[in-house]
Amino acid sequence: MSDADPLPGPEASGMEGENAPLYCICRKPDINCFMIGCDNCNEWFHGHCINITEKMAKAIREWYCMRCRDENAFLEIKYRSKKNRDRDVDSDKNERQYSTPSTPDYRSERRRGSKVKRSVRMCGECEPCRRTEDCAQCDFCKDMKKFGGPNKIRQKCRFRQCEVRARVSYFITLFSDLYAYSFDTFIFLQKMLRKESRRHKQKQKHKDRSRHSERGELRDNTGLRQCLGPNCVKAARPSSKYCSEDCGMKLAANRIYEILPQRIQQWQQSPCIAEEHGKKQLERIRREQHNARMRLTEMERRFHELEGIIAKAKQQAVQQDEEVNEGDSEDTDLQIFCVSCSHPVNPKVALRHMERCYAKYESQTSFGSMYPTRIEGATRLFCDVYNPQSKTYCKRLQVLCPEHSRDPKIPVDEVCGCPLVKNVFELTGEYCKVSKRKCNKHYNWEKLRRAEVDLERVRVWYKLDELFEQERNVRTAMTNRAGLLALMLHQTIQHDPLTTDLRTNKDR
Repeated sequence: MSDADPLPGPEASGMEGENAPLYCICRKPDINCFMIGCDNCNEWFHGHCINITEKMAKAIREWYCMRCRDENAFLEIKYRSKKNRDRDVDSDKNERQYSTPSTPDYRSERRRGSKVKRSVRMCGECEPCRRTEDCAQCDFCKDMKKFGGPNKIRQKCRFRQCEVRARVSYFITLFSDLYAYSFDTFIFLQKMLRKESRRHKQKQKHKDRSRHSERGELRDNTGLRQCLGPNCVKAARPSSKYCSEDCGMKLAANRIYEILPQRIQQWQQSPCIAEEHGKKQLERIRREQHNARMRLTEMERRFHELEGIIAKAKQQAVQQDEEVNEGDSEDTDLQIFCVSCSHPVNPKVALRHMERCYAKYESQTSFGSMYPTRIEGATRLFCDVYNPQSKTYCKRLQVLCPEHSRDPKIPVDEVCGCPLVKNVFELTGEYCKVSKRKCNKHYNWEKLRRAEVDLERVRVWYKLDELFEQERNVRTAMTNRAGLLALMLHQTIQHDPLTTDLRTNKDR
């Protein structure tokens, strides 16, 4: 439905002649005002005669006259939603850019119902324009509702379509002029027609979708939607599909009872490859855990063995003869540079200086965690001294922490006690019997040996913790795979009902 534009002078005079068709309840040939057409009988009415303005007509989607509504009680005036009206206005603006002023914009007429513009396509002088009744024989008439048709084509009777100003003449003129244009112009028009057909398909899909949504919503006369709960006839709450939470829970329970047994049967019939992969991963993780525990037992044995060696070495007596101090007569002019502070130092005291220098710089940095470390069966691993300023526990190795531990004062008669070796790794069974204060070759050997064992123990504990986390993830995945939510959401489709094993020969 749209406005009826005033016709030019000669055509208007022809329409106002004796043979001009009559419209409306007033039976006048006047078409220079706003008119609206009935979607059932295709009769046109003046807006001021039936008290409908142009603004009111924009909100109407299907309009029926009073006579049609009296004859058929099922005919009702249908209004557009606000969203559809805004979309139609925007699409009208966009498509006006492609229309030329010399030709009628038939696409905009079709979008607005192509009802009022039908008067513009009537010359009023030819035989079809003078005809007032439908033939009831053509395909367009058989499609009309008043002749028992489905009303899908929605076209005027073929014998009442104007021969002079019919819509088909526009397309015939368009394609006949293509031969007079250049090849580039032909390609441009081809693209425009393709774009127009694509836009028409999108609009048709939107109309079908809106039609289905209107059918799907069960609403009563008051505009309220019925609750979707089983056997419930109450109205649904605003912004909800149910009248209460109980109805939603009942519907969900019914769906579970209906779908879940079939899914469980499918799960039991078809073997799951992911389940078999999970079992293989669990076997691998258990083997790695066993190896890590064996390694941890070995490191605990080395820990106690080292403590026994240190205790036995302290029982040795100090020797003060010349053979023990034969290396002290080396050249004292040689100097090396410290790796931490770069100062030159004597090689005799280089290890002692570098150890103290490293401890000084290392104590300027702290490594902490918010929680202390508690490992069952493990002793002397982390420092775990609480820092009240940063509210953290120190996470350095206890034997190497320069921040919270100090080297004990060495007595004069304490022996070095470092086990002597030959060929780098072979133990001789003897111990260094030089005084601990004077021995520069084995400075802090107890602390370094203990740190080596403790560091290896920490690595094994970290490996065990990682393996425990992997085992937990695999078990959780295997549990969820056969759970209620997974069975309801996921499904394996077997296209061949006789083949229940979907694995390949390689996976079997």
